[in-house]
Amino acid sequence: MSRRREQRGIFMEFSPWDRPPLTAARPDSTMGGENALWEEMDMDIQGLQKMTLLDYPGRVACTVFLGGCDLRCPFCHNGGLVLGPMPAELDSEELLAFLRKRRGLLDGVCVTGGEPLLRPDLPELLSQIKELGYPVKLDTNGGRPAQLRALAEAGLVDYVAMDVKNSPGRYGETAGVPGLDLAPFRESVSFLLQGTVDYEFRTTVVREFHDADSFKAIGPWIAGAKRYFLQSFVDRDTVLREGLHPWDGETLGSFADLVRPYVEQVELRGV
Repeated sequence: MSRRREQRGIFMEFSPWDRPPLTAARPDSTMGGENALWEEMDMDIQGLQKMTLLDYPGRVACTVFLGGCDLRCPFCHNGGLVLGPMPAELDSEELLAFLRKRRGLLDGVCVTGGEPLLRPDLPELLSQIKELGYPVKLDTNGGRPAQLRALAEAGLVDYVAMDVKNSPGRYGETAGVPGLDLAPFRESVSFLLQGTVDYEFRTTVVREFHDADSFKAIGPWIAGAKRYFLQSFVDRDTVLREGLHPWDGETLGSFADLVRPYVEQVELRGV
């Protein structure tokens, strides 16, 4: 049994903000301390969708699910990944073996969560995926701007989808963290607007959390963005809070119109 399998689920034992700092460089096997522990173990992966035409725009991709999240969005449909601990479905070596077999069939890998940037071993995994020739899309809530910047500047991600949960005035409420500090999220938005890496912003629209005022504020916040998507909330039995509802298509369209003066491409998803 590998050391990683013995330690399966260990990432859930650490506070996300107390883990080793994320760096874009491939870890040095001679590095000591807690980082060395992470280097020596395969990375736990909580799920794998073997093919998707939706998660990575314009590509036939697979989606890798990583557990653990620092937010508690009531409408999140990956509740098991957020609240955890969720058993690993496979480890990084098994994922890489799968990707080697799928070369020529897949042309992208989407990494999502949970919040992938909480995983200190993410740079090594992305480096190994890139070595196989796959472009990488990263889904993130934007709460760790330094890690996001490091991955982008190292060329370890090709496309970033960042959630913009709501207007600044309702951000903490919508993210399930009252009093949430918005500075890291603002920094991630500003970084992506610089165009270092291709990107999109997106908002999952929920009747109980979003209204016209939400989008009157979001538009100026992400002004100059390439793409922004309004995703209709879909209720599932894995959603963290029961009793939430989507808006109808006409209302979603009116919300999109409020953002269009500020963003080059604004579209609806899931409608």
